[in-house]
Amino acid sequence: MRIYQHFSVVGFCNTYLIGSEKGSEAILIDPGHVDTELIHLIESNEFKLKHVLLTHRHQAHTAGLGTLMKIYNPTIYASAFSSYEYPVKPISDHQVLTLSELEVEVIHVPGHSLDSMVYKIDHALFTGDTLMCGRVGSTEGYREQALLLKSIWTRLMSLDENILLFPGHGTASKLRIERMFNHPLLELGAISSERQNWRDEE
Repeated sequence: MRIYQHFSVVGFCNTYLIGSEKGSEAILIDPGHVDTELIHLIESNEFKLKHVLLTHRHQAHTAGLGTLMKIYNPTIYASAFSSYEYPVKPISDHQVLTLSELEVEVIHVPGHSLDSMVYKIDHALFTGDTLMCGRVGSTEGYREQALLLKSIWTRLMSLDENILLFPGHGTASKLRIERMFNHPLLELGAISSERQNWRDEE
């Protein structure tokens, strides 16, 4: 599997281009900003862009859809909790898609937004604004933050710690690194341990 990262200063967002080999069909994740550099990346690898995966509906991750639809007309996949101005194939938690000869596991991780999806492809995790290097996504309130932390803890932290993490903003990471240094998750781990100790003492 080939993974290419495209960073845009518009929104400071990451877009990921994924293909099994040069000249094959490809997947694009979160087209926040489509510029000549991204188009060159697709064309220079002779990729046939067939699929777009959206982690959530926020503008920083979807603004390039119009340009992509005009040039490539790919199939768009996004959470069933969202609506778009373009035709979208709705996806849901635990669904497994076979796209461009790659198996894509869909993981619903709400909190940053209701429609936040994480995609596991082979040994890579594309997390959007859910989990980033050293931090978690922003939320509208403490209830949403609690939901986000719980979702990350139960749905992502149970995966192989050596899985690579590709977020919507910032640098790539590993789940093991986030377990060791991500402060919000460390706090949650401490709280969970305390609660378990209280139960053991009862």
